[in-house]
Amino acid sequence: MQPLNSPVEVGIRALVLLVATFPRRLDVAQLVYLDHAMLHSGNLHDGPVSLHPELPLGPGELSMRRRLIEQGLIVVMRAGLVDMNATEDGFLYGATEEASSFLDVLEAPYLSQLKERAEWLTSVYMHEGTDVRDGMKQITQTWTDRLRAAAAGHGEDEVQ
Repeated sequence: MQPLNSPVEVGIRALVLLVATFPRRLDVAQLVYLDHAMLHSGNLHDGPVSLHPELPLGPGELSMRRRLIEQGLIVVMRAGLVDMNATEDGFLYGATEEASSFLDVLEAPYLSQLKERAEWLTSVYMHEGTDVRDGMKQITQTWTDRLRAAAAGHGEDEVQ
């Protein structure tokens, strides 16, 4: 079993987000963006310190994260902590009534930090009518800026 980003760990992170947004339901894309923001909150305006270090993968990390979130959702759905509804907008996931109690039983500093960041994200980015994807634009813009700077710097090295 892989120690980082296992389906159990990612499922717990998704559960933390779904409990923080309860009773609101989220789709996989929203969970992908929120999971990234929760772990790299220091990259967001006035965000708390990031829980995970910055990786050079950048944009590729989000595409890998989608598959991980889907696997994690299967774990927590099997445990009866998350349910899924098919709607006109696609599949939406929500925490069940038991989810919050389950998380309260778990004791780990990392989990407490996840909860704090999920609550912060909810208060800042999850207002009625706000699309969390808008909040993530600053992260993708940072990646774009870094790639452009790296490409420009690489071209300068070749010229000299």
